[in-house]
Amino acid sequence: MPTSTIRSWTLGLLFSIVIPGMNQFFHFRYPCMCSSGLATRFTHRVVAQLIVFPIGSAWARWLPNISLLGLPLNPGPFSIKEHVLITIMAGVASGSAYATDVVAVQKTFYDQSFSFPFQWMLVISSQCIGFSIGGITRRFLVSPPSMIWPNTLVSCALFNTLHSQNYAGVGKHPGMSRERFWLIAFLGTATWYFVPGYLFQALSYFSWACWIAPNNVIVNQLFGYRSGLGFSVLTFDWNQIAYIGSPLATPWWAEANIMISFTFFYWFLVPVLYYSNVWNAQYLPISSANAFDNTGAYYDHTRIIKAGKLDPEAYRAYSPLYLSTTFAMSYGLSFMSITATIVHALIHFRAPIKLHFKRSLREQPDVHAKLMQVYPEVPDWYYACIFIITFVFACVCIECWDTGMTIWALLVALCVALVYVIPVGMIQAVTNWQIGINVITELLVGFMLPGRPVAMMIFKTYGYITMSRAIQFTADFKLGHYMKIPPRSMFWCQVVATLIAGTVQLGVQAWMFSHITDICSPQQTDSFTCAFTQVFGTASVIWGLIGPNLFFSKGEVYLALIFFFAIGVACPLLLWLFTRRRPNTILNYLSFPLIFSALGNIPPATAINFVPWAVFGFIFQYLIRRKYFAYWTKYNYVLSAALDAGTAVGVILVFFCLQYPLNGSIGRASVLEWWGNRVHTNTLDWTTKARLRALAVGETFGGVG
Repeated sequence: MPTSTIRSWTLGLLFSIVIPGMNQFFHFRYPCMCSSGLATRFTHRVVAQLIVFPIGSAWARWLPNISLLGLPLNPGPFSIKEHVLITIMAGVASGSAYATDVVAVQKTFYDQSFSFPFQWMLVISSQCIGFSIGGITRRFLVSPPSMIWPNTLVSCALFNTLHSQNYAGVGKHPGMSRERFWLIAFLGTATWYFVPGYLFQALSYFSWACWIAPNNVIVNQLFGYRSGLGFSVLTFDWNQIAYIGSPLATPWWAEANIMISFTFFYWFLVPVLYYSNVWNAQYLPISSANAFDNTGAYYDHTRIIKAGKLDPEAYRAYSPLYLSTTFAMSYGLSFMSITATIVHALIHFRAPIKLHFKRSLREQPDVHAKLMQVYPEVPDWYYACIFIITFVFACVCIECWDTGMTIWALLVALCVALVYVIPVGMIQAVTNWQIGINVITELLVGFMLPGRPVAMMIFKTYGYITMSRAIQFTADFKLGHYMKIPPRSMFWCQVVATLIAGTVQLGVQAWMFSHITDICSPQQTDSFTCAFTQVFGTASVIWGLIGPNLFFSKGEVYLALIFFFAIGVACPLLLWLFTRRRPNTILNYLSFPLIFSALGNIPPATAINFVPWAVFGFIFQYLIRRKYFAYWTKYNYVLSAALDAGTAVGVILVFFCLQYPLNGSIGRASVLEWWGNRVHTNTLDWTTKARLRALAVGETFGGVG
């Protein structure tokens, strides 16, 4: 079956320009279809799958079968393997390149802008260097049958549906075809998005209790969705529900772990800490992605910078940095996940890892592995060349521009990625959830290179994204494993697409900062508030500018968070000891790395992105799967693909047809300026003014809570 053809490369290159460019455009908007690496790639992969199919089919039908450079222009029917290759090229670089936030923070936080060669080498090296590590992970995370990668199953279901590999039905109730089911769900979802996304926007932020009592502080703190705890529970916007990933693609036991974490830490522990005024929390919003000073105002980091570094005297004269309770809790949970992941991996994965290193894996190859043996593997020297080239790029960035970064720190960052890639990859391959190590990189560089915010961001990029990209590379190889794509074709399509997409994303970002008014402002009219950039920049102030030496030193506000490292070590050990004595307990389903890392997207994510997500997960992954397994088997992953794709298309249509043209005058037409588009914004929750304690002008708070 044809795979690497003129058709597949032409369409693949086209979509490796269009999809990443669109995603970069939406990266600075909240909410967007670009939450996290995994969810981002999957959502845009679905869009690419849908758009590519009719184009590829039309190519096969209408273009002549002539030869170009000895290759057929039209090799026949549009094959499923060509479709997979094109989709991977679109999806491998669809997520916003992590390093573009380094560039954005330099501009918005530090009024610093390096030349395009620096930006390009930083983006390309950080995006591609993980591929060299991916060459090591393949034998651990692709071939073993137990490494299932649930999201790839959704993609496989949609590929088979589009290429008419029909299933006659499962069980006693065959039902409609998967193609027809997908089309109905897709059209319905795309049409519905016009309601919460444009006509009745309060349905997206359905904080009904805040509408009833818009000026009540407690009500807005508990029921609010923007700066509150989200006890309102409801939303009618799939964009919000699937913000952290599709609930129809994650196993229920993993979703249950995530909701255990959310319920205990976010709905129980956070209110206890806040209403006890721990960390002086009552002077601040209960949930916010911003940093604050001791007057309750946004932290002005420009007052403590001198020559691009921290001015200790100015810092002492100004104010310590304060975080909202949910932001502080997010860091505490990250500390626990760092140590819990290592302990969990040593307990549960040490034997498989040891066996893999000895090349004597006991798992018998499944049918996919046996069929893939006919294709030659990617030579190891391919990966070595990728590493050498990208490492040189990284060194040039560090040495030729005033970043404050060092070569030895770069080597440390790459070692961190290498240590974590196998355990984190194994957990994601089973749970569909990636555990981030961004905080451990922030902590390390804060101690190694204190007072250097740009160096901190670069270190974090090479430490965290190298691991993340290696896992992404591996996940795509697993999709190719299921769909029988030659490994060498997979390798080249990923590398080339990444080079093109990174360049395009830098260009789109430069255009946006030049042409969109008030971009990254909290009140930007088209919601280009740069939520992720804000979190990224706040982290650069905490870990890079101020540094953990000051932030967690004795007598400082957040010293207690350091003890969360020890909790992360203890919890997996205690669970392991207990389950050894009682091997049949339901506690075997607990995963502390998953529990502790589950809330890593908070902030900017809030309860609106977790609670409805869990409700849908319970309905589809537990109730329907248990009671109507035949229907679930046939339709679940197809429905997931339709909901994601329909919403993504709806977002694009609403924005470019109704919100962006004519400077937004269509969206501000009088007919749309009604209660349903205003009620959720006229609350203390939306304005982040729901605070228990207020200060007089010139008054400050301080001291350890």
